[in-house]
Amino acid sequence: MSYSSLAKYYDTLTRNVNYSARADYLIQLLKKMNHEPGLTLDLACGTGSLTLELAERGFDVYGLDASPEMLSVAQQKAAKAGHNILFICQKMQQMDLYGGVDTAVCMLDSVNHITMEADLQESFRRMAMFLNPGGLFVFDANTEYKHRNVLANNVFIYDMENVYCVWQNRCEPKSAVVNVSLDLFERLDDGTYHRSCEHFQERAYSEQQLRAMLERAGLKVEGVWADLSFEAPKPETERLIVAASKPR
Repeated sequence: MSYSSLAKYYDTLTRNVNYSARADYLIQLLKKMNHEPGLTLDLACGTGSLTLELAERGFDVYGLDASPEMLSVAQQKAAKAGHNILFICQKMQQMDLYGGVDTAVCMLDSVNHITMEADLQESFRRMAMFLNPGGLFVFDANTEYKHRNVLANNVFIYDMENVYCVWQNRCEPKSAVVNVSLDLFERLDDGTYHRSCEHFQERAYSEQQLRAMLERAGLKVEGVWADLSFEAPKPETERLIVAASKPR
């Protein structure tokens, strides 16, 4: 999925996401791990909101995403903010970096968008390959609980100043894969609407599955917590934070 239609509205539809708080949490996590960020990769960076927050905090950071439309928005935002940030257009499972990184982050359930386990395993393998020894990989992931009980078969309506969005979910009962359909209606100057659509899937992976895939990729799991905390996940936790290191 390229997010070709969604890219234009993504920041509007996700303006409730506190990227500043997420960046602050990542700094706390790195301190907890006694890890210096060094060269940092924002994996599946989207429109670069978190990338910019990290850059503002002094990180030597660059971004990678599969959507050229998303990266175009990210590049414009970075330039407007006065940051010269490199953005690379690649899929996670095809990642081919110019060299190693010391830290990689992947936020806002991006791993859930990889619905084939073999593709996610390959993404982790490549991440391990490009992490420098002692490097740290931090990502989050929606849980099966969230897929079955929050996203589920629900419909969400977003009525923003420049776009009206109908978000429809269909959760497959056995796999907890959520099929998402977005209908986007942009208000035009003449009072009419332009409609565009996006369709994608998200798959929930259990903590055990994620641990096993990371270990197969050669990474050591350092911790798993409930979102934006350092508390153990509970049955009703909606998002996990996972930190894994590459042995020295």
